[in-house]
Amino acid sequence: MSFFKRFFSSEKKESLDQGLEKTRSGFLSRITKAIAGKSRVDEEVLDHLEEILISSDVGVETTLKIIRRIEERVSRDKYLGAAELQGLLREEIAALLVSHSGEEGEDIHIPSGSKPYVIMVVGVNGVGKTTTIGKLAWQLARQGKKVVLGAADTFRAAAVDQIGIWGERAGVPVVSQGMGADPASVAFDTLQSAVAQGADVVLVDTAGRLHNKVGLMNELTKIRRVMQKVVPDAPQEVLLVLDGSTGQNAFEQARQFTAATEVNALAITKIDGTARGGVVIGISDQLHIPVKYIGVGEKPGDLQVFNRFEFVDSLFGSAQK
Repeated sequence: MSFFKRFFSSEKKESLDQGLEKTRSGFLSRITKAIAGKSRVDEEVLDHLEEILISSDVGVETTLKIIRRIEERVSRDKYLGAAELQGLLREEIAALLVSHSGEEGEDIHIPSGSKPYVIMVVGVNGVGKTTTIGKLAWQLARQGKKVVLGAADTFRAAAVDQIGIWGERAGVPVVSQGMGADPASVAFDTLQSAVAQGADVVLVDTAGRLHNKVGLMNELTKIRRVMQKVVPDAPQEVLLVLDGSTGQNAFEQARQFTAATEVNALAITKIDGTARGGVVIGISDQLHIPVKYIGVGEKPGDLQVFNRFEFVDSLFGSAQK
């Protein structure tokens, strides 16, 4: 039986397990070595654990928070066996991860009420932003949602073409004015079209040039302002896409974007190709923004709704199942 309550089907859980395999194998093997031959958690074990967490891209501040909590537990209980350490780590990491609406389910959750529900997707080039939009559209369409895509990343012809391909694949309409068009104009037309069609969800792609370019951040503000002329509370969600394989650079991107835009959800991609899955823990804890989606493979269904308990269960493997 799982350490945590099960939320995912066996197929989804297997995909998540496989996606975190590289992170898990390095993380667990090093913890096992750190406590080998130890009967209790002592200062040496904690020093090793601190090094393991930091090198797994959990981040210094979050790592120190975890270590402090374990030290408090050792001090309170007077004795903490090394065999109990993994279970305690599971609890502490799950507690640090920020929960989100719709976490207790496999399917993407779109809040009821405001229609259309507008998601503005931001992030630097190369993180999988447009692919993430396509996968979300594909899954939402299969839930029976009426989806409209907006190709407002007009600085790259490849982005416009790519979102068009995803639109065909998902069977949803794409509003596009081609490369070089005014992004805000595309966003405005997208929302007008969505309202006219009675769409449930709108996904608006945006430019992803370097995150330290002030001009880009100003452009995102303009897009938001223009969309509100059509849907006053748009966008209800600003989804920041980060590449988990970049480790600490993903932290920096997240800080830059959250300082410039009102990001309220995160998608972390490419976790399956890296041993740096610990970055999910640090980003969620430090920014206090929920990780809503996690990418663990190439297939459309491999963009999964993030569940902190399932994530921790997969991170630690079957040791306590």
